[in-house]
Amino acid sequence: MQLFTHTHFDFLRWRWHAVALSWVVIIAGIVTIWTKGIPKGVEFAGGTVLIEQFDQAVSVDQVRMVLDRNYPGGGQNALVQSYGNDPRLHLVMIRVPEVGAESGASLSTTAQQVEDALKKGNLGVPHRQGASIVSATVGRELEGKGLWATALSLIGILAYLAFRFQFSFGVGAVVATIHDLLITFAFLAFFRYDLTLNVIAAILTMTGYSTNDTIVIFDRIRENLRSMRRDSMRDVINISVNQTLNRTIITSGTALLTALALFFFGGEVLHGFAFTMVVGIITGTYSSVFIAAAIVSLWRGTGPTRAAAHAPAPATAPAQPARRSKPQRKARAS
Repeated sequence: MQLFTHTHFDFLRWRWHAVALSWVVIIAGIVTIWTKGIPKGVEFAGGTVLIEQFDQAVSVDQVRMVLDRNYPGGGQNALVQSYGNDPRLHLVMIRVPEVGAESGASLSTTAQQVEDALKKGNLGVPHRQGASIVSATVGRELEGKGLWATALSLIGILAYLAFRFQFSFGVGAVVATIHDLLITFAFLAFFRYDLTLNVIAAILTMTGYSTNDTIVIFDRIRENLRSMRRDSMRDVINISVNQTLNRTIITSGTALLTALALFFFGGEVLHGFAFTMVVGIITGTYSSVFIAAAIVSLWRGTGPTRAAAHAPAPATAPAQPARRSKPQRKARAS
């Protein structure tokens, strides 16, 4: 399937514009994280999450007011929101940062206190449909493992690409991956999505997807370096990106449609995962074209490729002896 034929877009012409745009988003994200932080899910912050089903329609404000009056810890720090896509089920998700003891039967003390507070509020009889209780110690351990998983994946990408291609290609891929991570965290902070294990899984998935897209472009660059030995590195990169443009758009487009389907129809639990995937697919495709390739061009320079610089001079044909004119032949014969 060919969406474009014989394209000649000068992608590297816009590399500085792309870098400037990325820096604007990254700096805005850093400021947002510094001032407001990224909301952490119960897996990292520790806390109790309950999914309660009522036998009558209740609003989020009603549940929050009941917790303010009857819950011992107060409802100020509680997160209350509707749950599920069918309002007829009357599902409400409640998250409170406090947890019970870390072992024994008292582990669910907070959950029981929340349910007792709801029963006192005359909102109907709540029925527990799900619960998640994580201590702060476990949350910190999970956070550390998530950071280690991300760091090790970056090291693995650099080592693999430096071995398969050249070191400059590995640096370009790692810089593009770090760029994707920073952009993704910025959008998570902008839209106030919780940092959960699902989001970490989406970030690692997005990292692999973006790297795969980058490798496809780098592989074409490596092939063209052999056949375009006297062209500049800039021309080789632009031609390579244009040659893989159809594959990039088709692959990214289908993956994006899947992530959008999860976002709109996957329910509340998958919102954070799907949102991270949507942002990751878009920024991963963008960075493969504008960031990774730009890093390689800056590293290698835009002049003739290294193969051209060391290419042997073309062999010249041996000089032929000059033919004597007819008068000279006659003179020698005489």
